[in-house]
Amino acid sequence: MQLIEIDDPADPRLEDYNRLTDVVLRRKTEPEGGLYIAESTKVVERALAAGHRPRSVLLQRKWLDEIGPLVESYDIPVFVGESSVLEQLTGYVMHRGALASMHRPALRPVAELLIRARRVVVIEDVVDHTNVGAIFRAVAGLGADAVLVTPRCADPLYRRAVRVSMGTVLQVPWTRLAEWPEGADQLHAAGFEIAALALADDAVPLDVYAAAAPERVALLLGTEGDGLSRAALRDADRVVTIPMLHGVDSLNVAAASAVALWALRPGAGAA
Repeated sequence: MQLIEIDDPADPRLEDYNRLTDVVLRRKTEPEGGLYIAESTKVVERALAAGHRPRSVLLQRKWLDEIGPLVESYDIPVFVGESSVLEQLTGYVMHRGALASMHRPALRPVAELLIRARRVVVIEDVVDHTNVGAIFRAVAGLGADAVLVTPRCADPLYRRAVRVSMGTVLQVPWTRLAEWPEGADQLHAAGFEIAALALADDAVPLDVYAAAAPERVALLLGTEGDGLSRAALRDADRVVTIPMLHGVDSLNVAAASAVALWALRPGAGAA
């Protein structure tokens, strides 16, 4: 690594961190594929463990002993500066130690993720990055095999999504569907039953469904306000609901994903 002291937030070498939004980073044409920002030692460590390539690192000197060993084998600049300089550069106080500008990995083909999967989650048009990150954390913690996101779903590599997921978006296999709801055909062709988590008069209670769930289930989750689209519900094989009490009709989509994934965890039906 190349250790570089910085004292000027306008230094052109720091362009990746200079108040650029995640959208701008993703659309950068150089390098090809765009970038994302990994924030905190834990997230940087998980990104590297997943095989993602760093482009540079930005940190306060006090975090060098913690971050340095993770990136010392990479021929990349490690920018070190005072907290006041870094705040001017990024636009916020860096509480979590370090930022790393990472090359975005190529998205994997949907078919590749489905080959050995038994439980997958499909996120339809969820636009809140916090919810996306929390869903990924539930997927990682409760044993689903992959996540598919629809074309209009929020970016799982957005900084807030990565942070909320505790870096698990860098561990869970995921990709973006090229089309939706046409992408449901790929799930059916791979032998998945699509279980839509939604409110409906003919919905099956989650515990009843989980007790006899098929071997391959794709759990379909909808956007925060309107829920699943009509087209998605038409393509679903079953509509499943979480029974609620005290006049509450539903949970936040991230909380609902955790409940459903726990109920559908491997071996749960057999128990």
